[in-house]
Amino acid sequence: MNRIFRAIALILIVLSCIAAVLIQPSQSALTAPTPPQQSPHRQGDVAQTINFGRHFQELGVEGAIAIYDLNSDRLYQHNPQRNSTAFLPASTFKILNSLISLETGVISNELAILTWDGIQRQIPAWNRDLNMREAIKLSAVWFYQVLARRVGHEQMQKWVAKADYGNQNIGKKDDIDKFWLEGELRITPNQQIQFLRRLHKNDLPFSDRSLSLVKDIMIVEQTPNYTIRAKTGWAGFGEQTKAEIGWYVGYLEQNTNAYFFATNIDIRSTNDAAARIELTRRCLKDLALL
Repeated sequence: MNRIFRAIALILIVLSCIAAVLIQPSQSALTAPTPPQQSPHRQGDVAQTINFGRHFQELGVEGAIAIYDLNSDRLYQHNPQRNSTAFLPASTFKILNSLISLETGVISNELAILTWDGIQRQIPAWNRDLNMREAIKLSAVWFYQVLARRVGHEQMQKWVAKADYGNQNIGKKDDIDKFWLEGELRITPNQQIQFLRRLHKNDLPFSDRSLSLVKDIMIVEQTPNYTIRAKTGWAGFGEQTKAEIGWYVGYLEQNTNAYFFATNIDIRSTNDAAARIELTRRCLKDLALL
């Protein structure tokens, strides 16, 4: 009888061990690592945690970047507060200035020449006759000042408002050829991305011809794998500080997707200017786009 009881007890022990194994979570579930929480940003239900901050530290600059993945509806960013802060657009406004100038007919096309006024400026390449395709690549200030004066204050204000660009404030009539450099116009990095998305989609209030020409002259790099359309900018930060700000905005097209970016940094020396593009390229590499 004792042997029977011992056999039954042994069977019960074995069964209990088997049950414990069956209900125990898998080892992979128990030890699955928690995703890093470096500068997370939530877009929809997806939290993005790529750490762009290390690039700013390595290059020794302060600033922000936002990259929006169109197909995935994901926003990757560093320094969200700054991405919601408005700054002078500086030469990034040349994108909209080009659209307005073409649409209003103050210049006929991207190859039409404007004659240099003979005034020597700090960039030697500016000191000659230029067309729009050349001027946007060189970021020639005088060329776009001429276009802005030709458009005029009333028409410029109307088109800036129609495009819903930044705070839409171009200031007084006397500011017509400088409002994007030292005037009242302001735009945030996030608004830059919204504007670029509308440009890409042909959702701005301009003809297909104007949109197509400006997209074409914005190309800064084209390979079999991707195309980058972009514009730099550099302007004073404001009267309260001697710091200046630098921009690099645009978008990368790859296959059937587009990635929109807006980089904004403090420029404290001429060496910092190169960081605008370098930062952007490093962050795009983080996303395996370059």
